[in-house]
Amino acid sequence: MTATNPSQPTPPPVRLFNGRFDPVTLPQCVDRVLSDMAKGHRGWLATVNVAILMMMRDSPELQRFVDKARWTVADGQPLIWVSRWFKRPLPERVTGVDLVEALCEQAERRGLGVYLLGASQEVADTLAERLQARWPTLRLHHANGYFAETDSRQRADAVAASGAHILLVGMGVPRQERFIESQWPHLGVQLAIGVGGSFDVLAGLRQRAPAWVQAVGMEWAYRLVQEPGRLWKRYLSTNTRFVGLVLRGWLQPGQRDH
Repeated sequence: MTATNPSQPTPPPVRLFNGRFDPVTLPQCVDRVLSDMAKGHRGWLATVNVAILMMMRDSPELQRFVDKARWTVADGQPLIWVSRWFKRPLPERVTGVDLVEALCEQAERRGLGVYLLGASQEVADTLAERLQARWPTLRLHHANGYFAETDSRQRADAVAASGAHILLVGMGVPRQERFIESQWPHLGVQLAIGVGGSFDVLAGLRQRAPAWVQAVGMEWAYRLVQEPGRLWKRYLSTNTRFVGLVLRGWLQPGQRDH
């Protein structure tokens, strides 16, 4: 991983409709987060794709969570394309899957603890085994994401007791965001990220789209083929709305911030 130049000024966030994104590559994102952590800063990182951006427009709770994030990255190739069309370029997409791997690699090097919270116990166990095999000295803890909302504080206390610095939550949107925000005072970590279905991918339960599919912005279609019953209504709604927003922003530049 290539380190960024610490003397280089941090570029201002990019506003795209109702989202505010940090214009960073994956290495820059990881470097910036770890640098902030080394200075004692705490916060959560939001990964936003087209579906989440559209969900934010209907959910004040989710919109608030993303607005309060210390770092926000674009996890979707269509967002990168639109940012360039609107002359507000974002350098590349930063995905939850890539963040999990990059942060675990850096956490092992720096002696930081990582906590995985989400998915079934079987998936969480498999993922922990795979990550531990790749980074043997990584301080890793994990637990499944199947618990009642009334047990959220108990799970948060367990995270804090582990001494972890980084919390990766794979419980789906918006449940993972609700957990992070509501339990933030009790988690004890410096960084929390909601990574959606990344645990299933990294544990081998679900295949990730090939690089060329990701490059042409069709990863959503690849996921749809694997989970049609769960995703077709969501993608039909969110993708259609996003196309409408883009067209309106193209015709009326003043609408690109709304």
